[in-house]
Amino acid sequence: MRALAAAAITAALALTSAGAAAQDGEAGGAGTLTIGIDQFPSTFHPSINAMLAKAYMHGLTRRPVTAYGPDWDLVCMLCTEVPTLDNGLAEKETLPNGDTGIAITYKLHPEARWGDGHPVTSEDVKFAVRVGQHPKSGVPGTEIYERIREVEVHGPKRFTLHIDRVTFDYNAFSMPLLPAHLEREVFDADPAEYRHRTTFQRQPTNPGLYNGPYRMASVERGSRAVFEPNPEWHGEPPAFDRVVVRTIENAAALEANLLSGSIDMIAGELGLTVNQALKLKERAGDRFQFAFKPGLIYEHIDFNLGNPILKNRKVRRALAYAADREMIVQQLFGGEQPVADGPISPLADAHAEDVPTYGHDPEKARELLDAAGWDDKRRGIRHKDGEPLRLTFMTTAGNRVRELVQTTLQSQWKAVGVDVRIANQPARVFFGETMAKRDYKAMGMYAWLSAPRSVPRTTLHSDHIPTADNNWSGQNYPGYTNKRMDELLTRIETELDTQKRHELFAEMQRLYAKDLPALPLYWRAQAHVLPTWLTGFRATGHQFPSTLWVEQWGRSGAQ
Repeated sequence: MRALAAAAITAALALTSAGAAAQDGEAGGAGTLTIGIDQFPSTFHPSINAMLAKAYMHGLTRRPVTAYGPDWDLVCMLCTEVPTLDNGLAEKETLPNGDTGIAITYKLHPEARWGDGHPVTSEDVKFAVRVGQHPKSGVPGTEIYERIREVEVHGPKRFTLHIDRVTFDYNAFSMPLLPAHLEREVFDADPAEYRHRTTFQRQPTNPGLYNGPYRMASVERGSRAVFEPNPEWHGEPPAFDRVVVRTIENAAALEANLLSGSIDMIAGELGLTVNQALKLKERAGDRFQFAFKPGLIYEHIDFNLGNPILKNRKVRRALAYAADREMIVQQLFGGEQPVADGPISPLADAHAEDVPTYGHDPEKARELLDAAGWDDKRRGIRHKDGEPLRLTFMTTAGNRVRELVQTTLQSQWKAVGVDVRIANQPARVFFGETMAKRDYKAMGMYAWLSAPRSVPRTTLHSDHIPTADNNWSGQNYPGYTNKRMDELLTRIETELDTQKRHELFAEMQRLYAKDLPALPLYWRAQAHVLPTWLTGFRATGHQFPSTLWVEQWGRSGAQ
């Protein structure tokens, strides 16, 4: 009865949301494309708080210097040519301490401009690096910025980055640029408060923030953002007069809005699971296009290693053995999304096969919990020194799939004597505050995306643990510290020999499996549900969203 009631409530919420959206008259209008996603950004600043919803919207409005394209090749977006050692735009150089660094010269597109007409220049690069290097700016992944010894400006459209080491992906300069003419004064006034006073936060519709095909015309925080063509865009003009991105945090509501015509498409990056999309295809396959793209998207659970229970590696391993992840992917995703055993995708060349795995073994889980001292059982819950084995489990509220995974794991862990309490939050709070400030009590479930050639330094290196002292910079939310892991991550990046690099990657993956700072769940695939008339769309399957090529999208024929 409870399940039926919950289903009825979900259906009612879905229909209510669809009806409200229909009154807007957004989808299907001449020149309008309306997209549904399931999250809303906590901030629009491109360098603060890594969040896919923001990256998806910025794909419409902003361009990095380089990016990995749909074919997983590195391409120029704001530059005119990818620098390489072969073409002479990259050169090794000897550092004052005798080490080897590299100088990489980029040429910005001569017509690249911000939406207020101000040119995109080398000064924007220099300012973005200065913000990223400041310890109080709140920018995560500061190691990337700290490696830049100097930004040498040769002119408005030409600059050289002097990097303190030679990495195998030395020319992938994808960090976001910042409009210095708008942001410099705000930053200089108080770097520690910059994240709250940035123009992206106070005036997100300021055209000078955007250099892509569209610029943000209006925004209703938590609900939707409207984008209109950027008259200063230097590339191919986009086909749509308006793009509306609506946030609908419930999968059933997303489907209902799609079927009612209130939205035109559901983004594969932030929408339905593969299984949900396959079921929708069975019911309405003739009404939409369906594009399925295996991806570098890693759903997992971060363990807060500051939690006194989770500090014990035996407990973390017990939780892994007690979790029947294979059953989860079979029942929820029809086996279309494989179980994850670590942070390196089987699709990546660096993936290692000889990595320890945690198959479903409840008896092994019980043995580990006994060995960890949690052997006093009271009413089905384990205790130690009179305290129950109780953990809080958080994720993004309203995400039906994650909530199903949660309740399934909660039941499986209870079977071995672990009491798990669920406490979910809206995505913008969960990502913007709770995870960013390591304010989750025990476990936080979400996904990391990576580029085709990516080293998980910002999530695993001890230098990237967010703290109040570094203004919550970094993405190592578990607080994981292992000297050997730090060494491996550094050596991987600087090893240019592919075979040797893969050997280091393999050791890194084995160490990850041994320490288990997070519980891998499954590798997600993107399930894009598109209107039949949409042309030019290409899924990427990695951290650079499909919207980065929105100017290639269009309409076919009369509608």
